[in-house]
Amino acid sequence: MSWRTVVISSSAKLDYQLGYMVVRRRDVVKIHISEIEILLVESTAVSLTAVLLSELTKKKIKVIFCDEKRNPSSELIPYYGCYDVSAKLRAQLRWEEKSKTEVWTVIVKEKIRKQAEYLEQLGCEEAQKLYQYIEEIKPGDVTNREGHAAKVYFNAVFGMDFTRTAENSINAALNYGYGILLSAFNREIVANGFLTQLGLFHDNTFNPFNFASDLMEPFRPLVDSIVQKLKPTLFEHEEKMVMLGVMQLEVIIGGRKEFVNNAIKIYSHSVFDALIERDASLIKSYQYEL
Repeated sequence: MSWRTVVISSSAKLDYQLGYMVVRRRDVVKIHISEIEILLVESTAVSLTAVLLSELTKKKIKVIFCDEKRNPSSELIPYYGCYDVSAKLRAQLRWEEKSKTEVWTVIVKEKIRKQAEYLEQLGCEEAQKLYQYIEEIKPGDVTNREGHAAKVYFNAVFGMDFTRTAENSINAALNYGYGILLSAFNREIVANGFLTQLGLFHDNTFNPFNFASDLMEPFRPLVDSIVQKLKPTLFEHEEKMVMLGVMQLEVIIGGRKEFVNNAIKIYSHSVFDALIERDASLIKSYQYEL
């Protein structure tokens, strides 16, 4: 089972040899492909061979490339995630609006519930307001309880002066962590033969990852919890390595303790099943405590 998040943060050449990814710098390090869950290429001074990229794609390893500022800018996505991808795409195009609305409503409720639970663990009285918002949600969240909850939530966690549009280290850390989650969800969507572009609620013409943007919503508070503990005044390499730890957090899902990367697989499969079977009650949620 893959479990490692590998970060290449300085000049190197990466190639493939007998089942191993070979990292060539002044020294040579070999990492077996089967151990790698995510490969983050943080430096633009890294070269990769085509055969390595091909093997990483075959093994469904998520590869994320960073720009000159070391922020995630693109990722490697295979054309064919599974053997019956054509059938999966036809099924996705036939998903009923009623089913998509029901699933999205469950996702929104679960996101706000996770936010409320986190506030409760922090001892914030605003948690009760979020629980109230959950009771007020209508199908499809047409009254935007999610948006109201977000304002209350972020102000409770990061202070009344905090806004998500400001350019600061906290937002940089949040965006970095959310980007890691988004990539993990993209991998699961593609690996199961579905399109990342076609979302349930998100439908931005310029967003190629609408579906992943939908699915990841309940997992965002995990990133928030790391940033709240970190309280970054700068956001550089050390802080980024801390944010990558979101994938190694342990949560409970399906009655078992799992790392977040496995929980994402279990949860995503349950959402796919809910859409295919037209039964939103099939969606599995996770539990996390500080």
